Amino acid sequence: MTTSASVPTEGAISRDGGVTDRLVDANERYAAAFTDPGMDARPVLHVAVVACMDARLDLHAALGLELGDCHTIRNAGGVVTDDVIRSLTISQRKLGTRSVVLIHHTGCGLEAITEDFRTDLEMEVGQRPAWAVEAFRDVDQDVRQSMQRVRTSPFLLHTDDVRGFVFDVKTGLLREIDPA
Repeated sequence: MTTSASVPTEGAISRDGGVTDRLVDANERYAAAFTDPGMDARPVLHVAVVACMDARLDLHAALGLELGDCHTIRNAGGVVTDDVIRSLTISQRKLGTRSVVLIHHTGCGLEAITEDFRTDLEMEVGQRPAWAVEAFRDVDQDVRQSMQRVRTSPFLLHTDDVRGFVFDVKTGLLREIDPA
């Protein structure tokens, strides 16, 4: 597996040398060989995956997915927030998804902080964030809570096929969480 840490960066950074310029340069190389795959926005497998934004999770590789197979919704912790429900609602009602897969992972940063983070931000910037941190101590229980939030949302049409997992960042394996 190649990671950014293992890719030589000498000469890859241009203009002002920032990481964004490196990404834009990479996009130019990508676009030069790009051909329109002729896909619809509807995922082929009719599934939406909600996962943590952690950079160690290569969801497509870990799940054997190809471009166009699923909708991927990521945030800190992979928790089901109001915005995740918004995205799932659009995914189901307008783009045909029927299944929801939730993926948290071992060693998540949200296990190391508390909701006091909001208070710390308020003290620093003078304004309390309107959003919750969604910190947790027990990853299995947080997956269960996320499954329950999906299953009880009045906005979602398809709540029968909702499954939750914990991805082990050391082994790459998924462990399914019993919703009970």
